[in-house]
Amino acid sequence: MDYHNGMSMIRRTFLFGSRTKNIAVVMLRKSLCLTLVLVLFSITKAWAQEPAVNDTTRAHWSFHPIQRPPVPSHTQPTEQRNGIDAFIISRLRQAGLQPAPPAEKEVLLRRAYYDLTGLPPTTGNVNAFLADRSPLAFEFIVDRLLASPHYGEKWARHWLDLVRYAESNSYERDNAKPYVWRFRDYVIRSFNDDKPYHHFVREQLAGDELEQVTPDTMTATGFYRLGIWQDEPVDHIQELYEDLDDLVRTTAEVFLGLAIGCARCHHHKLDPLPQRDYYRLLAFFHNVERYGVRSRRSVHALSVREVDAPVDPERPPINPEDLQKDLEEIQGSRKSILEQLQETMDSQDYVQFQDESNRPAILKKYAENNILRNRIHLYETLGRVARSLLDNPPGGGRPVLCVTERGADAPATHVLARGNAHAPGEEVAPGYPAVLGFPDPEIEPSAPGAKTCGRRLALANWIVSEENPLTARVMVNRLWQYHFGRGLVRSPNNFGLQGEPPTHPELLDWLASELVTGGWKLKHMHRKIMLSKSYQMQSLANPAGLARDPQNDLLWRFPMRRLTIEEIRDSVLAVNQSINPLLYGPSIYPLVSDEVKAGQSVPGNGWKDSTSAERNRRSIYIHTKRSLVLPLIETFDGPDLDTTCPVRFSTVQPTQALAMINGELFNRHAKILANHARRTVGNQVPRQVEFVLQGVLQRRPSQQEIERGVRLVTRLQKEYNVDAGLGFDHFCLLAFNLNEFVYLD
Repeated sequence: MDYHNGMSMIRRTFLFGSRTKNIAVVMLRKSLCLTLVLVLFSITKAWAQEPAVNDTTRAHWSFHPIQRPPVPSHTQPTEQRNGIDAFIISRLRQAGLQPAPPAEKEVLLRRAYYDLTGLPPTTGNVNAFLADRSPLAFEFIVDRLLASPHYGEKWARHWLDLVRYAESNSYERDNAKPYVWRFRDYVIRSFNDDKPYHHFVREQLAGDELEQVTPDTMTATGFYRLGIWQDEPVDHIQELYEDLDDLVRTTAEVFLGLAIGCARCHHHKLDPLPQRDYYRLLAFFHNVERYGVRSRRSVHALSVREVDAPVDPERPPINPEDLQKDLEEIQGSRKSILEQLQETMDSQDYVQFQDESNRPAILKKYAENNILRNRIHLYETLGRVARSLLDNPPGGGRPVLCVTERGADAPATHVLARGNAHAPGEEVAPGYPAVLGFPDPEIEPSAPGAKTCGRRLALANWIVSEENPLTARVMVNRLWQYHFGRGLVRSPNNFGLQGEPPTHPELLDWLASELVTGGWKLKHMHRKIMLSKSYQMQSLANPAGLARDPQNDLLWRFPMRRLTIEEIRDSVLAVNQSINPLLYGPSIYPLVSDEVKAGQSVPGNGWKDSTSAERNRRSIYIHTKRSLVLPLIETFDGPDLDTTCPVRFSTVQPTQALAMINGELFNRHAKILANHARRTVGNQVPRQVEFVLQGVLQRRPSQQEIERGVRLVTRLQKEYNVDAGLGFDHFCLLAFNLNEFVYLD
């Protein structure tokens, strides 16, 4: 019962019998009202109290230390390949269920390719795997795919969903985040290099505070700059805490699986997370310089897009004093642009760059005020030189979007009443959630002249410590989720009391222990999962399984899943051999209709033109603009760009079918596929149909499927007067719309 419902009940009780003069009814009414008031008061008081942190709450399954459980021993050797199978079969036997039989080789190969690279196997890959009779054939496939550079592209997309990756700031102007694509490339390289997960975490949270700072570790701290950013806040102090809240929530949910955001304004009502814990976590980030704020290590590159604005001869000459004032505003200080650049290049540091949106307007104002053309040309030249130097600085450095701090002395952190930045209360020091039972961190004072206070490194070290009960559990649950469609814990960002309990708690702890003892290597965990019999099962249902476990919680069959939109788009490009395999680099801009651009405050702002070859790169390289999400990505359940996105829920909507049958991308590439088939197998329609189906479905089509395709092309010719070429184009479009193309298994 909440306050409003309680008061409503009191009013109804008070009105009960209000027109009677019977003294017994009147006394009963007063007694009931008094009782309800006392109950409501006790409930309100209980909710206002700090949540209990005691032995009971500490005993929650995710809060106690990870201990490697023994592998069940009552399974037969033929039933299992590793410990994963033993845990799965043990639960199935308890429920009286049997695991599904092994999947066919074509199905298993396609599953492995999409799970590890996000791309389909070629016809040559399929034929080679079918011809390999070795019992280690699938193991060789897994190892080869893990060594592929496309593995990093596929698995980086999962991580970018989690850390709310986007390349613009949101809000009205939605300006670009400069060089943020380097963070995306850092993530891809980290997965390809099989960087240990605990190093991966430390670099993102404190890459600038490590003993050995490298360009990669600085790039990793771009994690702090990925969130939305308000460039014109009404209340600057409150907006600072909005930014800090984004960091606290994202860090707690992504790395620890703790939904701590509710504790910003009050004690958490459902988890043992008092408000004090929230602000103790916030204290680790309080010294971080707010994004877009000029600092000693920041350079603001001028944008000169409007310097060619026409000069109005009727305008009166401007006041020299006003000009000097405006020039100082452009420079951001009394130093010239070249002096700022020289200072940056001399330091050879890795810096944050921010394009200020008001600069072009200022330059345009100069032009409109009759400034001499040579002065405008000077600024235009300086702008080009500045951009060139910043993109290719001397000494081999590179500009990156990274974290900066205010210096060695962190500001005091207070508990804020109701989250109000103007209502500070108790001062708190950095610390960890009390329910986990860790002592306060010992943060050594920073050396004189230090650029940071060292708090973030202390937090990162604690998060990846082997004693932390959450980090390894959370990560192996994500690995399981991305392979099986759902995690062992269905709420991957919430391992608290209100999260879902694990379906296989012993298996979860066994996997977490395996991750840590294996050196936090993710590729090792992929092999464990994919070489298990549980991963290699069929997805076909059976009556007994549907009756006893309709949700497949016990994993008696492999879950079917729809491809992500990135996998669908990349597959279309791969099947007709149009895909550009280039790795890394600046983002690309697909074709976008004027109607889509019209939805922006400034239509087309920030959306550039890419060449045809660039547009055929993989989907992970598409520019991610918060105010202009590609309709195709939105239609097929793309990620939420503003907050951490742990799960992409797969919906079924009519607009998806319409997009695939009418969309420009699918129609254009259907014609490309048709031409590719003609060049490869000639003009015989049966051979063309067979070639297309084998490429799209990654298996040899049946004779019945080939005949059906030929009949369609023939019918289009005879009944609709469509020439043979266009009819086959339509067949290729139909092939892209087959469920078997869009779904795994």
